[in-house]
Amino acid sequence: MRTKSPRKLRVHFLQHVAFEGPAAIAEWMSARGHRLTSTHFYRGDRLPAVGSVDWLVVMGGPMNVYEHRFHPWLREEKRFLADAIAAKKTVLGVCLGAQLIADVLGGKVYQNMDKEIGWMPVRFRGEKATEVFFRGTPRKMTVFHWHGDTFDLPPKATLLASSPACVNQAFAFGERVVGLQFHLETTLESVAALVRHCGKELTRGRYIQTAKQIIRHSENFAANREALWGLLRGLETKTIGRGR
Repeated sequence: MRTKSPRKLRVHFLQHVAFEGPAAIAEWMSARGHRLTSTHFYRGDRLPAVGSVDWLVVMGGPMNVYEHRFHPWLREEKRFLADAIAAKKTVLGVCLGAQLIADVLGGKVYQNMDKEIGWMPVRFRGEKATEVFFRGTPRKMTVFHWHGDTFDLPPKATLLASSPACVNQAFAFGERVVGLQFHLETTLESVAALVRHCGKELTRGRYIQTAKQIIRHSENFAANREALWGLLRGLETKTIGRGR
């Protein structure tokens, strides 16, 4: 992780709320020596030119992809993502970010039957695409969730992971676009921030844990980080391989 990459990539983060940042993703990127920039929509930041970035990381947030009335910047963000994907940029979306990518690619986003909040298992599918992005990752692992919406798999996308509460947990579109409904990037600090800012969502439900259950399961961070590192290394290799 600490070895710098042979070429610095221009990595741009899209952040929707102050308390849901890139966490462990930014740690890995910084250690690799990549150039990090960001757009904070909640502060009214402007988006960069698509040609000025190599890699987009789209973070989560409590809003829904269809709430244009309350968050007018969603339309602009979707256009930007569509342009980035058309330009064959590397794009990684987390939670809301994955839903935005799915929406842009033609997948329907809607309310899931159950909210899924806390540490719960996902199962990675035994397909070639899964091995490309999650090589060495256990077929079943416990990851962190915080979502109420889900999405239909976009046309030409490949399903990578599922859970009992949510069929479409991760997908790939081609070799450089990945959407994760779950949060591999979580740290103790980022999980605590979610509990602090969104704790009202921790009501009774089949797939909702209590704040105590969420905070105390620190043993899962290491495995989640290892899976994240593998995914980021693979995407980095593909991004550097095609050049700017």
